[in-house]
Amino acid sequence: MKRVLSLLVFSMFLNGCDDGDLIQENINFEDVNTQKCTTNNIIYKLKDSEALIFEATGVTFPTETTSQELSISSANRVIYRFYNGTVSASTICESIPPATPIVTGQWTATGGKIVINTTAVKTDEADNSTKITGYNHNITFKNITFDKGTGTQVYETFSFGDYLISATPLPFAFNKTLEQCSSSKQLYDYNSSEALILDVDSALIVNEATPLNAPRTGLISDTKNKLTYRLFSGLVTGAYFCNTTFPATPVVTEEWIAVAGVANISGIVEVTTTVFGNGFKHTVVLKKVKMKKGNSDFILGDNYIYGELLTTN
Repeated sequence: MKRVLSLLVFSMFLNGCDDGDLIQENINFEDVNTQKCTTNNIIYKLKDSEALIFEATGVTFPTETTSQELSISSANRVIYRFYNGTVSASTICESIPPATPIVTGQWTATGGKIVINTTAVKTDEADNSTKITGYNHNITFKNITFDKGTGTQVYETFSFGDYLISATPLPFAFNKTLEQCSSSKQLYDYNSSEALILDVDSALIVNEATPLNAPRTGLISDTKNKLTYRLFSGLVTGAYFCNTTFPATPVVTEEWIAVAGVANISGIVEVTTTVFGNGFKHTVVLKKVKMKKGNSDFILGDNYIYGELLTTN
């Protein structure tokens, strides 16, 4: 009886062994922060003596809300390594890696898809405005196959995690002193690197004082009261404005367009006109305006003071 039992246990042991194709080993870096080498396109995660490496040579990480899918290839490699000691950033990023720790094993991805979903990271301000401070890239591998050397291992879905890129919020450093084109009646405010342009409805700028608490109002749209923010790569001057077409220089690096307004809810332009000396002062306020570029957006706030325009009869 003892002999039969021993043979049964031995048989179970043999069945539990395999050439590597059937034994499932898990890669787990869920609670590990993503890092990036400063000198190349390697994104990685480290955990004690393990490293999960994504060499993203063929990947562009956009500063815009979007989604992209790429194939694992020689340009977009995924590697899992384990070492004989604690691994550090220098082990991954240096062109000549340190002598220790030594790689004791490696799994190399031979196929699969890379899915990157990018979303804007925003901060909420006291006036209900929002600012974009970065872009988060969530990276997932689908149907990824690892060659372990002794066999293969396939994950239907494998989450690499988040890779965050910081972004400098748009300056919006305007002096709130508006100017107006004589031909188009377009309003604009600008400083050295940016401009905020309003194709204002002429019915809103009238040389007549508005009643108390009764400003003239209009809704933002793609044509009437169109609001555009532009950030430039060079110095912008007053000569840029009031032309039939905008000059090619300075080059526009970012352009954000206001979303069409909804009556009594959002995207509202308010103009309050008062007598000012021998003329009039028009105070323009933008209420609950959302600016959009591609699939990214931010909010100017409940009451964004666009500025003041002085006119004479």
